[in-house]
Amino acid sequence: MKRQAKSRVWHQRHVNDFYVKQSVEQGYRSRSAYKLMEIDDRDRLLKPGNALVDLGCAPGGWCQVALERMKGQGRIVGIDLLEMVGLNGVDFLQGDFTEQATLNQLVERLHGNKADLVLSDMSPNITGVIISDQARIYYLAELALEFSANWLKPDGIFLVKVFQGAGFEDYMKQMRHVFKSVMVRKPKASRDSSREVYLLGRGLKLDDSIEHEQEFD
Repeated sequence: MKRQAKSRVWHQRHVNDFYVKQSVEQGYRSRSAYKLMEIDDRDRLLKPGNALVDLGCAPGGWCQVALERMKGQGRIVGIDLLEMVGLNGVDFLQGDFTEQATLNQLVERLHGNKADLVLSDMSPNITGVIISDQARIYYLAELALEFSANWLKPDGIFLVKVFQGAGFEDYMKQMRHVFKSVMVRKPKASRDSSREVYLLGRGLKLDDSIEHEQEFD
């Protein structure tokens, strides 16, 4: 199928998508807001008073959900390479998360405090070259994991989007090395045709002697 035809098919599917229609009706900036809602309904991630970092936050759907569920209590710092229309209650930083200078700015926004929760819905621009795309996806995920290991509280939580395929098992091993518990989530709002899943890590391993308990449910 030619690129133009593929684009038409994608656009038609997108505008007819249930969650796209819901997001327009309910005022959310992206259909991905419903992915976070579903995961939070199950795992109770978002709590009033949390300090939260949203990596790859534009256009702001996850920030909207966090603001609602944290009831305006706590701190939300968001970062994205793309511009995001401001949200009252979100400290937004536009910049490249892969650059050390931008990372330093992000850390400064935390005012020396560690986060309760790090969310990462980051994804690179997809080229269609599977091997290259997978490598870039997991590069971002590894940076997000490294950030979480350094800037989460001991009982902190990390939620990250990844894609099944090359690199998935290796990344799972890295997650297990950092967190006491690692769970896989595939929300209904994630399209069946998509290989995306979310990994949920809870509780930092502060000592290598801590026994890891992995959960898949």
